[in-house]
Amino acid sequence: ITLHIQKGELVLLRGVSGSGKTTLLSILAGLEKPSSGKVLIDSEPISKLPDIHLSHFRAKKIGMVFQHFNLIENLTLLDNVLVPLVANRIGVKEAKEMAFAALKRARIEHKKDAHPNRLSGGEKQRGAIARAIVAKPSLLLCDEPTANLDSKNSQSFIEQLMQMHKEGQTIVVATHDPIFKTLECEHRIIDIKNGKIV
Repeated sequence: ITLHIQKGELVLLRGVSGSGKTTLLSILAGLEKPSSGKVLIDSEPISKLPDIHLSHFRAKKIGMVFQHFNLIENLTLLDNVLVPLVANRIGVKEAKEMAFAALKRARIEHKKDAHPNRLSGGEKQRGAIARAIVAKPSLLLCDEPTANLDSKNSQSFIEQLMQMHKEGQTIVVATHDPIFKTLECEHRIIDIKNGKIV
C-alpha cells in the first residue's frame, strides 16, 4: 500500500471485516511493523524506530480510538485519560488540567470519577476520544469507532469528528459503518479489499 495523508486531512478507510483496515491502522500506529516499506509520521520513519523510541513517539504523536474502547477497568475515567500523559512524563498538576480539558472537549467531564463499568457505550467512547486527544497528537486513528454504539451515539461521534477535523486534526478512520455517509465536511475515502487499496 502506498498512501500519503496530508496534515489536517480526514481519511476514511472503508472495507468489509477482514479487508485489512485494522492492520493498516496498526501499522500507522506503530503497533505492527510493515512486512516491507516504511511509515513516516511528521517525517519520522516510525517503522525503523527501536521499540523504546517508538513507544515514546507513539505517546506523543499518535492518538488511537479502539473499537472496544480499551479503557482500564480499575481506573477512573480521569485516570484513564492521564495514562498517555504519564508516558510523556508531564507533571501531575499540568497532566490533570490537560486530562480534564480533554474530557471537557469530549463532553464527558461530568463522569471523570466513574469507572468504565459504570459508563454507557457512548460515554466509554467519549472517554476513549478524550484519552486519544489529550496529548494533542499529530495523528488520530479510529478503528471501527461506531461499531459498539447505537445510532444516537454514533451520530454524536460523527459530530465530534467533524469538529476535530474543523480544528485541523489529522484523522484516519477505519470503518464499514454506512453512518459515515452523513459526514458534512471535506474528506477522502479509500476503499480497501484484501489488504490493497482499490
